[in-house]
Formats: sequence, structure tokens, C-alpha cells
Amino acid sequence: MQVEHHGWHSPRLGRVMGIRAYGHWGAPLLVFPTSGGDEWEYERQGMIDALSDHVEGGKVKIFCVNSINNESWYNRAAHPRHRSYMQSMYDAYIADEVVPFVHRHCQTPDIAVTTTGASFGAYHAANSLFKHPNLFRRCLALSGVYDVRRFMDGDYDDNFYFNNPVDYMASLSDPWYLGELAQDDIRLVTGTGPWEDAGPSYRMSEVLASRGIRHSVDNWGPEGGHDWPYWKRQMNEYISRLF
Repeated sequence: MQVEHHGWHSPRLGRVMGIRAYGHWGAPLLVFPTSGGDEWEYERQGMIDALSDHVEGGKVKIFCVNSINNESWYNRAAHPRHRSYMQSMYDAYIADEVVPFVHRHCQTPDIAVTTTGASFGAYHAANSLFKHPNLFRRCLALSGVYDVRRFMDGDYDDNFYFNNPVDYMASLSDPWYLGELAQDDIRLVTGTGPWEDAGPSYRMSEVLASRGIRHSVDNWGPEGGHDWPYWKRQMNEYISRLF
């Protein structure tokens, strides 16, 4: 398997951010790590091995990004508005730096990119597509949360609002955004297995339905748990069926 490590100093985040790229060809899959994870997490947790047939067969090319969760939402030492500001900068980093890198790496301008992530990575995967529905055409959000107000300690500002999907999507009326979202494949994946809470996925579904946005809630029942063995089976199934 072709494996590459890339990184550059992000002017938006003021630090070097790394990206792991797996595969030589295929539809680009942009992976967000869990809350404390980094660009190595998919490899470290065995997900790359679990998906190796799809990668080596040229079905997908996987791009794993780092996170700044410990400096944004999980930074309890910072003022809540600094947390939401850092999230807004991370969103800009993904849209303005990572997506162009993926396009260049695939040598295909405007290639359709799928976002995915598990647990807190699912929040980023969904938030990125909702905010940039023209850059991303599919979202596989596994075991996600879509309301992050608990990280704001009762505070509220515009950066928070525009990065809290259950809030900004509930009032979305812009025809351009709705038109782009109508072309996207949005999948909220959950279940009733160990440690999984399906509530956030169904709450997000209610919000999307209220705006007439096509999507699916894929409930895996007992096979939908909140841990890597479940997520590996789910990702294998989705890549087999959708790509």
C-alpha cells in the first residue's frame, strides 16, 4: 500500500498540521479522528488494515487529518469563546487548505470528497459537509454528536452557532445551500450496541427533516456499538456498497 505523510504550517492555525495519505488511486475519503486522536489514529487502531483491500484495490484513497480538539472544544482552561474561535479556524483550515491539497494529490480539481469520522470525528465530518456542501458530496458520520453546547459553559457566540449543527441547520433557508445539500449523500450511523447513544443521530435527523434535507439514519441495532470493532465493520460495508 502506498503510504505518505504530509504536513505544512497552517496560517489559520499557526502550527504544522499533519496528514496521512493511504492509497495510490480511488475516491478520496477525508477522515477526522476521535476527540483525542490525530492523523495516525486510523492506522494505530487497525482501521487502515481493516480497509486495506479497498485501498489497495484503488476503490478509495484515505486522507487522515489531525485535530485541535484539545485546543478548541476540550480546552477547559480557555474562555468558551476562544474554544469556538479555534473551531472556526479549524473549519477554515479544512475547507481552504486540506480540500485543495486533496484535489492536488488526486490530480483532479473539484473531485467529490467524502467526509467520515467516528464519535467526535463524526461531528467534524458532518459539520464540514453541512457548512461546505459544494466541497463534500458524502458524509459517513459514525456514532456522532451534533450538539456541542456542553463545551461552552453556558456562553454563546456566532462562532459557536455556526459550528453547532443542530442550531444553524435548524434555521437554514438559503436556496444555494439547500440546493447543494440536495446533491449530497448524508448518512448518520448509529445503533443500540455497547456504549452507543442513538439520541444525537435522531435529533440531527429531525433537524435535517425540518429543512427538507434528504439524508438517512442507519441504525445497525446491536451491531452498532461505540467502539472500533463496530466502526471497522461499518466502514467496510459502506465502502463496499457506495464506492
